[in-house]
Amino acid sequence: MSVLKRELMPLKSSSDVVLARQKVRQWAIELRFSLVDQTKLVTAASELARNALDHGKGGQMSIEHVANGAKTGLRLVFEDQGPGIPDIEQALKDGFTTGAGMGLGLGGSKRLVNEFSIESEVGKGTRIAVVRWK
Repeated sequence: MSVLKRELMPLKSSSDVVLARQKVRQWAIELRFSLVDQTKLVTAASELARNALDHGKGGQMSIEHVANGAKTGLRLVFEDQGPGIPDIEQALKDGFTTGAGMGLGLGGSKRLVNEFSIESEVGKGTRIAVVRWK
């Protein structure tokens, strides 16, 4: 997979989460994603950015226009240096939450994208990468 364009955004406050959502929508529109795919990407970005802020104590989002052969898409990478996720399998289950939410975030985000990877180390932080192909 090759990266055609990349932009980094900080995730330090709630306003950064809003800006991240707006930026993802802007890129998806520019790349002519369908309205449904735009909505899926923005929803996943919103959830993962909020998680990086609330659970990871802030971090950053990288948004990338990627290509793999003839297909193109958007890859979003969320990184934080928070406490990490002790049990990723459990965290991906619907209904699991460490906060006040409904516990649909990680699993729901995974269902909204074509590719989803998560790496986390307790005490070091978490990195989640998602791709939505056009």
